[in-house]
Amino acid sequence: MAKIENGRRPVDTESIRTLSSSHIDDESSLGSDSEINGFTSERQTDKYGFIGGAQKYSEDSAQDVPPAVLRQREVKWLDMLSHWDKWMIKRFNKVRLRCQKGIPPALRGRAWLYLSGGKVKKEQNQGKFQELDSQPGDPKWLDVIEKDLHRQFPFHEMFVSRGGHGQQDLFRVLKAYTLYRPEEGYCQAQAPIAAVLLMHMPAEDAFWGLVQICEKYLPGYYSPGLEAIQLDGEILFALLRRVSPLAFRHLEKHKIDPILYMTEWFMCAFSRTLPWASVLRVWDMFLCDGVKIIFRVGLVLLKCMLGTREKLKACQGQYETMELLRAIEPRYMQEGFLVREILEVPVTARDVEREHHIQLKRWKKNRGELNFKPPPRMHGARIIMLAEPPRRQDLQQNPTIVLEVPQSTPQLKKGKEEKKSKKKKSIKKSQPIQEIPNPYPLPSDPPPSSSEQPTPPPINSVMPDTVPQTETDSAEQQKSPPTGLPPAKESALQRSTQSLDSTEQDTYL
Repeated sequence: MAKIENGRRPVDTESIRTLSSSHIDDESSLGSDSEINGFTSERQTDKYGFIGGAQKYSEDSAQDVPPAVLRQREVKWLDMLSHWDKWMIKRFNKVRLRCQKGIPPALRGRAWLYLSGGKVKKEQNQGKFQELDSQPGDPKWLDVIEKDLHRQFPFHEMFVSRGGHGQQDLFRVLKAYTLYRPEEGYCQAQAPIAAVLLMHMPAEDAFWGLVQICEKYLPGYYSPGLEAIQLDGEILFALLRRVSPLAFRHLEKHKIDPILYMTEWFMCAFSRTLPWASVLRVWDMFLCDGVKIIFRVGLVLLKCMLGTREKLKACQGQYETMELLRAIEPRYMQEGFLVREILEVPVTARDVEREHHIQLKRWKKNRGELNFKPPPRMHGARIIMLAEPPRRQDLQQNPTIVLEVPQSTPQLKKGKEEKKSKKKKSIKKSQPIQEIPNPYPLPSDPPPSSSEQPTPPPINSVMPDTVPQTETDSAEQQKSPPTGLPPAKESALQRSTQSLDSTEQDTYL
């Protein structure tokens, strides 16, 4: 842990991989051009865009949602995104529930941008990304970024080819961040975060999403010294004592420091650990509820792998334990199982903050003050929105495809105006509404003659649409219904006792 700062030297390509394991190197080596040339023509991509690798879609690791259910969820999310501020302030629990059920794939990118606050940040900083993108950048960071591009999801169709549009956008986003936060610079663990965002949104949106994750959700994670991730490792270890005492005692007995197994989990938000269907579900909840979801995922994996005596019999030492944590059983990472377990872990944002204060006090006592003091962590989308209230125009949805309608010629405009004026004149010249005689006259009323024309009402009076009935009229109708008239048929609206709104209840599927 004393040499962790070495991973932040800009000229050193051995960054975060030296902290946890060589797992990223092993996986990334598969992304060389010699091995993936022609890959897209020989193999088909899955529904997430993967052409191979451990994160490719399989029926065992994911659970499919029926199309009808998906369409209904899309309608609900479209309504929420159209009235985002009201939903976040007044009905946030329902927003959270829908994130737990999974955001529809067609709207995931837009929802992530709204949840993270990236949409508001982008609207309040118009032109900032274009300004950063046009600048050359710091050469010491550009060299490291270029070396890392081919390592990010080498089996995904966006990043499969060197110099492709995916790698170009990833370079632009990471370079822009080093210019936006020069005191932090670049950290290798930021690349997979930015790559996941780029799979769902354009480069500018991905940049502001990365800014929000680095500043609001995981502040200090990518700063020099990596002190924030070390603190969170101690917090995870303390929470494990309550969630799985057996796993806690085993790790404590073999003196396995949390930084050895949780660095890649937390810094990459599990994007390089879980099957892709599980990654998306975890990110849906993470961007809604904050870092407590990352802690819960880590606790679930530790409890499943080290929480029983049968499991511990297979790992009698430090090496065996680390190997077990590097090769988590697929059944524990399956989408449905993992989400259920995450929701059942009794860890709240208050628990995380309480333990953070305890560990921070212990850190200062043993090591002194932090070298880098990050901004306070925001636990979820609602806290971020309340901390930075958006303007009404910040939440407006801008169309991504704009169709240019050809302008009509002056002659066509004149023709349309003439037609409109004719319609208005015809409406004005329409005959006045004639007064309809009362079909249920009182006995004292004289019968109207067929030859007599109805007299117009006085000038000072107002012509009613229908003749109002007095109380005596209604009482007379109840006592003696008129004879000689056919019975009126009951319409469907009269038979119905429910309003139209009652059939459109918000059901959760």
